[in-house]
Amino acid sequence: MTEGNPHLQNEIASKYDILPRSLQQWKKQFLENASLAFDKSAVVKEYKEEIEQLKKEKDKTSKKLGEVIVERDFVVEKLKSLVSSNYYVPVIPFSSKEDKKLLDLIDIIHTKHPYYGTRRVVKLLNRLGYKVGRKLVKSAFLFMGIRALYPKIKTTKANKEHYKYPYLLDEFKNDKGQVEITNPNQVWSTDITYIKLEKGYAYLAAIIDWNTKKILSWKLSNVMDVHLTTSVLKDALTLYPKPKIFNSDQGSQYTANEHIEILKQNNISISMDAKGRSIDNIVIERFWRTLKYEEVYPASYKNIKEARRGIEEYIKIYNSERLHSTLGYKTPDEVYYQDANNKSYNAKKVLLQVA
Repeated sequence: MTEGNPHLQNEIASKYDILPRSLQQWKKQFLENASLAFDKSAVVKEYKEEIEQLKKEKDKTSKKLGEVIVERDFVVEKLKSLVSSNYYVPVIPFSSKEDKKLLDLIDIIHTKHPYYGTRRVVKLLNRLGYKVGRKLVKSAFLFMGIRALYPKIKTTKANKEHYKYPYLLDEFKNDKGQVEITNPNQVWSTDITYIKLEKGYAYLAAIIDWNTKKILSWKLSNVMDVHLTTSVLKDALTLYPKPKIFNSDQGSQYTANEHIEILKQNNISISMDAKGRSIDNIVIERFWRTLKYEEVYPASYKNIKEARRGIEEYIKIYNSERLHSTLGYKTPDEVYYQDANNKSYNAKKVLLQVA
């Protein structure tokens, strides 16, 4: 229409304050779709086809969603089954800054009050301004490897996958119910504890000689797995004569086949704390308390490398310089090597070097 009359085209564009090029584009678009303006059936057909396509996509999506829901329900029921059967269900790691702060506080509370169970810890955290429940604190205890020092009734069946060995140290208890071990390498005890870092955490595994309180081997890792426990055990057996009895808790790292096989191959009797009774392993629990109050908390490690260096130095001092009242104010090294008739160890010379 305006294409054969440029003057008229420019006049219309000028009148309505638009560009001539825009006017040309509008005309072109109108001519291309003019049939739709007069043929309603074509428009309806086009939209019907689009609606049918959308319906097919919707049905396909609904089917997929249904499959996902079924899979989700299956997984939920499976997890419930696993929990009721006492299988291990992984705990989601505590990763945020607030989580880290909470874990550190729980660690301090447990070290100061090792007899506190989850109920008391929750009450104390609530009084300190933390709005947490028992479920969260239980997860934190599991994540950190914490067990309260009090008897707990066994309400669950043992996991058939991992055999739980009986506690063998009851026969060494005195009239007061305290375990009395009279010789070095008679009983070794082991455990894992949580070590707080500035921007994370680590796990410390150690083996202690029950009689002399000497730390025989240790290792710091950012994971709490069977490799951590087996490597510490292998180190101790390489450095010292094997013990008659090896005592641990019932944690999966200690009941795992890899760990058990090392003990069996060395003909070492296996002893495990009763479920929920860390007091059965009191000698290592007391060392954790000493270590944390004298080294870990004051040092405030920035990273695992710094923690490893600090703990290594502390254990050297603990073994060779720190006087223990329960040892008649002697050092663990002094008692261990003297009782082992090691004539090459001179306790007086060692102490004079640091006095």
